Amino acid sequence: MQKLKYDENGLIPAIVQDARDGRVLMLAYMNEEALQKTLEAGETWFYSRSRRKLWHKGETSGHTQAVRSIAYDCDADALLIQVEQQGSACHTGAASCFYRKLHTRGAAPEGSFLPELERIIAERKAEMPEGSYVAGLLSQGLDRILKKIAEEAGEVIIAAKNEGRDELIYECGDLLFHLLVLLAAKNITLAEISSELARRHRPDKEEKNNDC
Repeated sequence: MQKLKYDENGLIPAIVQDARDGRVLMLAYMNEEALQKTLEAGETWFYSRSRRKLWHKGETSGHTQAVRSIAYDCDADALLIQVEQQGSACHTGAASCFYRKLHTRGAAPEGSFLPELERIIAERKAEMPEGSYVAGLLSQGLDRILKKIAEEAGEVIIAAKNEGRDELIYECGDLLFHLLVLLAAKNITLAEISSELARRHRPDKEEKNNDC
């Protein structure tokens, strides 16, 4: 605490990162009191520069951040906070505040495209552009999304029965896509799903029957 260097307003930038997948969730600011509250509560507190007051992340939304570690950089003037995020980090409902791309070079590696697709869907949800399939589906509500998932699940079953590998891959892609839309609609992230699967793989003594 004594080594940290706050700016002339008594603030230090805090980069918040998902401890489960390394994704950068948000950038906020802390003063000494916010940092102390964070250490005491085990959940993030920040200082709002616009409102000039402390705020507890998730206090109204329920999308809290359980702190797993806090590090500071070589100049001691910035913090890196690793958290387990409940729900979405961004007030728009996106998993991360950094859901809009300013520049990119080259396509994302094929094996890492699901997080990128999650980001794209979050962008559509936040901006609801005209002509977007995702925006249209979200605007039609939960029942329409669930109907599409039921339809796509049926297509996966048929493709599996037909034993056509390419057909099955295609239909599974459709199902995964619509599942991601559902997760966005319900403010659930891929990281939370991954965490749940990891929990089942590393059960406590009362849950050994769930071990993979």
